Amino acid sequence: MIFVEMETVKLSEIVLKWFPEMMPFFNQSELNFRIVLRDGLGILEEEDALEIIQYSICEQQNQALLH
Repeated sequence: MIFVEMETVKLSEIVLKWFPEMMPFFNQSELNFRIVLRDGLGILEEEDALEIIQYSICEQQNQALLH
């Protein structure tokens, strides 16, 4: 049996780990966006982190349009 450890993190944790220079470009709402990582932050790779960041920004923009 394979044990999968899910972890919930804020987008800010992902940005700080992989792309700290991008922090000033996010607003607080985006940085607080919660992400569920199937295998945890410890094994997240840079390309996956970038994809998550891109998806999160799109999701935040979609929510803003709905309000």
